Amino acid sequence: MFLFKRPLISALFRRKIQYPKSLNIKPLITFQINKMSTTVTIPEKQSVIYYDKTGGPEVLQFSTDFPVPSDLASNEILVKNRYSGINYIETYFRNGIYPASFPYIPGREASGEIVAIGSDVKNFKIGDKIAYLGNQNFAQFTKLDSNKVSIINVGANATDDQLKLYAASLLQGLTAITLINEAYNVKEGDYILVTAAAGGVGLILVQLLSKIKKAHVIAVASTNEKLNKAKVNGAEFLLNSSELSYDQIADKILEITNGKGADGIFDSIGKDSFEMDMKSIKRKGTIVSFGNASGAVSPLSITRLSPKNVKIARPQLFGYVTEPEEFQFYTESLFDLIKNGDLKIDIYKVYALKDYKTATIEMEGRKTSGKILLEIPN
Repeated sequence: MFLFKRPLISALFRRKIQYPKSLNIKPLITFQINKMSTTVTIPEKQSVIYYDKTGGPEVLQFSTDFPVPSDLASNEILVKNRYSGINYIETYFRNGIYPASFPYIPGREASGEIVAIGSDVKNFKIGDKIAYLGNQNFAQFTKLDSNKVSIINVGANATDDQLKLYAASLLQGLTAITLINEAYNVKEGDYILVTAAAGGVGLILVQLLSKIKKAHVIAVASTNEKLNKAKVNGAEFLLNSSELSYDQIADKILEITNGKGADGIFDSIGKDSFEMDMKSIKRKGTIVSFGNASGAVSPLSITRLSPKNVKIARPQLFGYVTEPEEFQFYTESLFDLIKNGDLKIDIYKVYALKDYKTATIEMEGRKTSGKILLEIPN
């Protein structure tokens, strides 16, 4: 089903990851340049979610009259999307935290079928099913550069359920698996704090940390229902952020760790929880701030790290999977974990494309858990 050759899980979870030279992995994708070919009729208009100014969910628009990408370069492919993953990062672009050009079509990951290719694209054919990381996929059709490393050819026979799973796991799964190996290489027996522990990345982190890394997971979430879900997935200590202030949560973490603090913190909340992180991190510990759910962390004086020799990372996924060998290594490892049953992807709900506004309002209101998806109309 995958392009990959053999399991690499054992290599992934060593103290030092030896890639890419020792793996002798060839690039996933090559390309040449010329004309486009297709065997299906592609419409001129499509359904999309878009916005043309920053703001809250009210700026989101659904259109059935948006132009389908045309004029493919010979190294490009056109994908008819089937499912697209919803990720919190979209709110950062919509709110203006990250820059966006208008009209802006959201979307970071999707799965679907190739319906047109540049004539010199050799690694794909029309009818292939793919999963990919890329932009503008809250839409029926997306144009991709086949030279990008972040495309997986899953074959023409991939089922609808498989396409749903690929779209649900790719971005958040790769984020989690790289964070615990690259941003902070978690060791067995570490005490690790995970905020938003019942979210899409959070639940994956909890599983990998507890089951694969053998760490003690301290889960923070906003309801007891979410905390119970984190517990089922391997969290050992549960802290409710609706019942406790972040300062009180920090005190609880110090109590759990006998006053030493957490060895590592994976925090996607951002501004509101940062002082908790600083208070509850262990001497020589590492804070990994990878999200801004409550807003961006205020500028930090570097001298604040000195009293406990704290390390801080602010990573992004693509910095870890830039090269083809890196993307192949981590993607193979992720899907091996899923295939072997070591990692479960919790799909909370699948929304219709036209209902994205409802989906993000519920997500931003902390009414969802696990992964939420968009089903793209045929």
